[in-house]
Amino acid sequence: MSGTDLDVAVRVKALADVTEPGMLTAPGKKLQEITRELPDEPVEVTTRGDQIELKCGRSHFKLNGLPADEFPTLAKVDFSQGLTVTGKDLNGLIHHTSFAVSTEESRPILNGVLWELRDGEMKMVATNGHRLARMGVKVEPTGTPSADFIVPPSALAQVQRLFKDADTLEVAKSGNHLGFRADTTEVYTRLIEGTYPNYDQVIPRDNDKVAIVDKNALESAVRRMAVVASDQTHRIRLKFETGRLHLSVLTPDLGEGHDELEIAYEGEEVEIGFNANYLLEVLRYMPSDEVKVAFKAPERAATIEPVGDDAADYLCLVMPLRLLD
Repeated sequence: MSGTDLDVAVRVKALADVTEPGMLTAPGKKLQEITRELPDEPVEVTTRGDQIELKCGRSHFKLNGLPADEFPTLAKVDFSQGLTVTGKDLNGLIHHTSFAVSTEESRPILNGVLWELRDGEMKMVATNGHRLARMGVKVEPTGTPSADFIVPPSALAQVQRLFKDADTLEVAKSGNHLGFRADTTEVYTRLIEGTYPNYDQVIPRDNDKVAIVDKNALESAVRRMAVVASDQTHRIRLKFETGRLHLSVLTPDLGEGHDELEIAYEGEEVEIGFNANYLLEVLRYMPSDEVKVAFKAPERAATIEPVGDDAADYLCLVMPLRLLD
C-alpha cells in the first residue's frame, strides 16, 4: 500500500494470501476509517472495475476508487549507495530537535530540519530564529562521505511514527529525494532546497555565567508566570543572583506575578527577559533532571543544556527579549 501528499510518500507491505494480483487507487481516509472499525478477523479484498470490495465477517463494503495508473509515481531512490542508521539514534534526534522548526512561510529553509552526516557523527538542527535545538550522536565510522539534508518535519514525523527504536534503517538520496526503509516499510520525501544558515555562528562560546537549575521546578515556575504574561510577547523576567532565581511578570492590563527558586549560581546579578513559551518548549525536551543555563548579558542569547555524567550532546538556545523599564 502506498500513500502520498506529493511531498512525503509512504509504502508499507503486509502479508496476504493473494489469489489474483491487481492494483487500484482507493480512497485512503475512508479505507482507514472502515478497517479501524472492523472486527479482528480476516478481510477479503476484491476489486470490480474501479471499485474496491471489503468483506469481514458479516460486514460488506464497496468503495469507489480510481484506476491504479492515476496514482502519482513514487520517487525512485537507489539504496545501494546509502547508509545505515539505527531507529533509536534517528528517532532521538528527530524528537529532540524538530519541535524548533519555523512555521513561517517567509523563510522556507527554516521550515526544515538540517541533518548533518559526518563520518562517525550525526547531527540535527532546527531553529525559527528565536530559539534553536541541536543534537548530535556518535555513530560507527563507515567511511561514507559527508552530507547535509534539509528535511521537512512532516517526513520526519512519519519516520518517527513508522520505525521502531530496534529497527535498522537504510537511508539514501537520489536527486532531490531522500528515502528511508526497514523491513516492510519505506518513507520517501522531497528535500527542501537551499543552503541552511550558519547556525554555529549564533551559538555563543563565551557565556561565562552558569546556573544549575532543577528542570521540573523551573518548568513549573515558568508555566505559572506564563499565565499572567502578555498574549503578544509572552515576556517574563528572570533575575539570577547568588543561590536564587527570581521570576516575575508585569502585564499592565492583566496583573503581575512573582516566584523564586533556589539554584546553584554564583556571580553578578543578571536580569534577562524571555518568551515563556520558548523556554517551556525547550525545557520539555531536556532529557535530564537538572539543566545548565548559561548566559553573559541581558541582550545575548542564553543556552540550556542537560546536566549529568551521561548527558546527551544536546544544546538549546533561546534569544532574549528586551526588558522595558
